[in-house]
Amino acid sequence: MRRVVITQLLVVLPVISMPDNQDGPSSTGPIDAEILDRIAPHLSRSARFGDVQARPEYAPNAVVADYDLGYFPSGVTRAYLRIRWFETDDFSIHCSEQYRTGNSWECRWDRHPNNHNTREHFHPPPDAPTPGEDEDYPDEWQDVLATVLTRLDERIEAFWSE
Repeated sequence: MRRVVITQLLVVLPVISMPDNQDGPSSTGPIDAEILDRIAPHLSRSARFGDVQARPEYAPNAVVADYDLGYFPSGVTRAYLRIRWFETDDFSIHCSEQYRTGNSWECRWDRHPNNHNTREHFHPPPDAPTPGEDEDYPDEWQDVLATVLTRLDERIEAFWSE
C-alpha cells in the first residue's frame, strides 16, 4: 500500500515542485547520464533512502531518491532529493519535504551560470529563494553528495533532538 502512494506522488510532485529550468535558457550543457547512472547505485547503498530511481520516465534528466520516512516525524508525507548533473560539472540538488498540512520545506545546492549568484550557490530553506547564498563546493560528485547528505543528516537529527 505504501509503495502505491509513493508512486502516485512521484508522478506529480517533482514536476510541480521543481521546474527543470528556473533561470531562463539553460547554459549548463547536456545532462551527464554516466554520472547520474553512478549516483543512483551510490545512493541506493544508503539506508536513508527507501527508493532511488535513475532517470525515471517522469524525470529523465535526474536521479530521484526518496527518503525512508522512518527518519522523519509523522507529519512528513514525502522527503526526496532530485539530482541533476551536467557534462559541464554543473549540478542542481534539490531537497524537498512535503507535509500533511500541504506545506513544504525546500532547499537547493547549485552549480551553474546564472545572473543571481556566483556559479556555486545554495538556495536556503524553507523555500529555496532566489537569489541564494554564494558557496564553494568540492570538485568531485562524490564529495558534493557527501557535503549535501551531511547537511541533511544534521537536519534529520535535529527532528529527534528537539
